[in-house]
Amino acid sequence: MSRAVIALLTDFGTRDHYAGTMKGVALGICPDVTFVDITHDIPAHDVLAGALELAASYKFFPPGTIFLVVVDPGVGSSRRGIAADAGDHKFVAPDNGVLTAVLDEHAPRRVVELSERRYARPTVSRTFEGRDRFAPAAAWLAKGIELAALGRPAGGIHRLQIPEPQVSDDAIAGEVLRIDRFGNLITNIDRKTFDKLGGAALDVRVGTHAVSKIVSTYADAAAGEVCALFGSTEHLEIAANGSNAAAALHVERGAPVHVARRA
Repeated sequence: MSRAVIALLTDFGTRDHYAGTMKGVALGICPDVTFVDITHDIPAHDVLAGALELAASYKFFPPGTIFLVVVDPGVGSSRRGIAADAGDHKFVAPDNGVLTAVLDEHAPRRVVELSERRYARPTVSRTFEGRDRFAPAAAWLAKGIELAALGRPAGGIHRLQIPEPQVSDDAIAGEVLRIDRFGNLITNIDRKTFDKLGGAALDVRVGTHAVSKIVSTYADAAAGEVCALFGSTEHLEIAANGSNAAAALHVERGAPVHVARRA
């Protein structure tokens, strides 16, 4: 039998003890689990960023992976903890919308509230539920309990409103959803949506800036040249070869992106 995998995604960073402590709690329950750190560098409290990074990564993990997702500005509030079974994976997270993008792709077979106290630590901190509630739940799943054992059915869960591109006969209006550490501007325009404009010559704009060309890979542009391409998530990106497009263009998340047939 293969070792269970718990993949962690948080906004905890690596300076403090938080991520490591969650692993320690999980190891106390399931000593032979394998951990993978997707990232702990989600901007603090940025639930949308967490949802998008999770959606960009989860499908590349082995079936049965348990995703422990803690981006939780509502820690200690009345928001619930949940566990979901969707696609080939299981997810443990706060009920704040951080699972939205995944559950948009895979309707969940089951979602439960983390209400069964025997699968949490005896005392649950109002400021560190990742350690006391979420990590134990993920570890018990890794140990082999059924998801339904973690608590009662959750019913309706919170969803984020993730912006969708708007398509007309000759144009697509989208926006920048993510900016990666290289300064690439990753939009909400996927390849399937982009292809609705056919093979015509197209103009791309981000904010007030015209993008000089659409390329297949970064190296197809000159050094520092701003270009558009489809990145590893199959979404349109605005990039600068060997440079930081976000800094060069002074563009932030939410900036409008416009693709249109060339007149």
